[in-house]
Amino acid sequence: MIVATTVSTLSFFFAALALLCWAAVVGIGVGAVVRRSRPGPTLESLRADLGRVALPLAWVIALVTMAGSLYYSRIEHYIPCELCWYQRICIYPFAVILGIAAWRRDAAVRVYAIPVLAIGAVVAAYHSWIQAFPPADGTSFCTPDAPCTMRYVWEFGFVSLPFMALSACAAMIVLLLIARPTPRPPLTTETP
Repeated sequence: MIVATTVSTLSFFFAALALLCWAAVVGIGVGAVVRRSRPGPTLESLRADLGRVALPLAWVIALVTMAGSLYYSRIEHYIPCELCWYQRICIYPFAVILGIAAWRRDAAVRVYAIPVLAIGAVVAAYHSWIQAFPPADGTSFCTPDAPCTMRYVWEFGFVSLPFMALSACAAMIVLLLIARPTPRPPLTTETP
């Protein structure tokens, strides 16, 4: 009973985070359009502030995504299918890479990260599609041991594990696009 409640609670929590990622993607997109059509100091200030925290936020998304994925497969023993593995390959390294980039304040990581995250997003979008609308004849990725159409999580009538991965990839891509390096405090050298 406690285990079922934990899985249900965590699934709801991760699904809500996925929707929050989409709210951030839409909000940042709308903000970019408004900023271009009506430039002003308030929007520029907001853009600069968001740009400074974008790398750490992208890193947190990567960490939470990896932790959630590991929870489902290692603790709940949900068997990841082949498409799940491709998504993991595209997301897991960024739990480390974006952490280093955030620590070094290196927004140039976007050049390397966005293409890989875009591949993960495409795989996750396809996987979300076949979970929402399972093909009658299966897919070439499906196996009897780990079917790609198996819905281990189905919150709000559409949020599945691949949808969560798609949400994380989209949010990380948008955050990397707006990330700006923050200046390091100057080193003070005192001469005796």
